[in-house]
Amino acid sequence: MPIRRLFVLSALLGAALMLQGCLVGAVVGTGAAVVGGTVKATGAVLGAGVDAVTTSDEETRLKRDREQRDYEREQRRCEQRRASGRDC
Repeated sequence: MPIRRLFVLSALLGAALMLQGCLVGAVVGTGAAVVGGTVKATGAVLGAGVDAVTTSDEETRLKRDREQRDYEREQRRCEQRRASGRDC
């Protein structure tokens, strides 16, 4: 029976790592409840940790857009400095 629990836990954790955001906490929490009481706390901690490091597509897009605007702003400033005879 312990090997079966280990297999189920491994399968659930593997699947959870492929999911994003809030789904991870829900899947790990549900899986942990099925596997056993002591694993439940571990699953919640793992779900929170994965959720903390997982960035949504929207957040990624916003960050990329912000970095692009910052780069373009710096390029305009550099062009203005060069036009006035200064280095970038």
